[in-house]
Amino acid sequence: MIEIGCGMRRRDLLVLCALAGLPPSAVFADEKQKKKSGGENYIPLNPITATTNKGGGRRGVLSVDCGLQVDDPKLREFADKSLPRLRAAYVQAMQIYAAGLPPGAEPNADLIVKELQRQTDLILKRPGGKLLIGAVVAN
Repeated sequence: MIEIGCGMRRRDLLVLCALAGLPPSAVFADEKQKKKSGGENYIPLNPITATTNKGGGRRGVLSVDCGLQVDDPKLREFADKSLPRLRAAYVQAMQIYAAGLPPGAEPNADLIVKELQRQTDLILKRPGGKLLIGAVVAN
């Protein structure tokens, strides 16, 4: 295992690997093994975004930062496999919500959580996956 020293950039390390005939995965193996934030049962999701209307005909963006907490190992495996369906359901729900948001109004985080949790339960086909919200930002 090669360690990145002070001042060594990732790009320099990749060039060094290529010269040594090592695959980049051999060097950055530790990065994949690091524990994800939130623990073993937490599934982080990319932010969910939707378009909103601002005053004066301008467009805005509603962004929801979230993840899933799934304690049951079988359900967690199913949730991992269902991530594309979950993400699509979340995006569709947020687009519908954002389209009905009046210009200049603040988003209702409680309503967003309820709707995304409902989508989670529908896709996973049973309760057990808890949706966790990090931030709701409208700009």
